[in-house]
Amino acid sequence: MIPNDPMLLLSYVNTWLRDHDGGYEEFVKSHALSEEQGAAVKDKLLSVDYRWDEEQQRFV
Repeated sequence: MIPNDPMLLLSYVNTWLRDHDGGYEEFVKSHALSEEQGAAVKDKLLSVDYRWDEEQQRFV
């Protein structure tokens, strides 16, 4: 289960991305999230001013 708190979520997602290959799409698949749920994660992180950076493959 992924954290609900935005700052814990940020840490969880970026740690997973650091430790695994495949980028954000792979994170969504590996956590059995729907496309809408994956977008909701991005929206939650955007609410605390973190955006997906394709080049760095993490939220910054």
